Amino acid sequence: MFTSFHAMIPSDAELASQALTEEGNYRFPSFSASDAVTLGLSLRKRFRASSRHSKGKGLVISIQTIAGHTLFACTVGDLGHPAGVGDVSLNSWTSVDSMVGVVKQTGHSSYYVEKSMSAMGKSAKQLGIHGDHIIHGGAFPIWLDNAHCCPIAVVACYSGSSQEDHHLVVTTVRDYLHKINKSEGARMSASSALGTEMHAPLPSVPIRESTVSSYQRVEVRQFISE
Repeated sequence: MFTSFHAMIPSDAELASQALTEEGNYRFPSFSASDAVTLGLSLRKRFRASSRHSKGKGLVISIQTIAGHTLFACTVGDLGHPAGVGDVSLNSWTSVDSMVGVVKQTGHSSYYVEKSMSAMGKSAKQLGIHGDHIIHGGAFPIWLDNAHCCPIAVVACYSGSSQEDHHLVVTTVRDYLHKINKSEGARMSASSALGTEMHAPLPSVPIRESTVSSYQRVEVRQFISE
């Protein structure tokens, strides 16, 4: 029984491979400041509806360009209470910034880097990651379909759970992309229908018969013959 249960748990190599597949599948046709705000608010809404939040967990969210410009930043929860207990800690923003730094250096999600390190048994330095970074899941690269040199932005969240933070970001990105693709498909269908209507052939005008009766035509022929 224990052997079968152990077989059901994915290895770090399998989790890293899955994270890499997610990076390839979830790419944006474009990404604007408005997209960042919408995506950030979706993350906030989804986390607030989760059991983690109802149990007192907090979250910090950061979306920034690859150059470091902040597009969206938000704290879900309180930094502290008089009793000294808080939903998020003072180190939460330091952690999320460090995770973003990992994505900027590697071009991959921080969860992929974390699981790859564990699968290969190597340190961050051995993988070429410079600086004192926190290797923790939750930071995900924003790639464009037609730009393969580097990510255009990074979306990250931190609550203290590597796997759950990564899952929250990935599912939110996935659903947002599905919404974009659905809207684009509806727009293209409407445009195609309009184009078909504009290029439809003009209705044919029926050819009216001569108003001259056959009897009158006979009289005309007789008049000419005379």
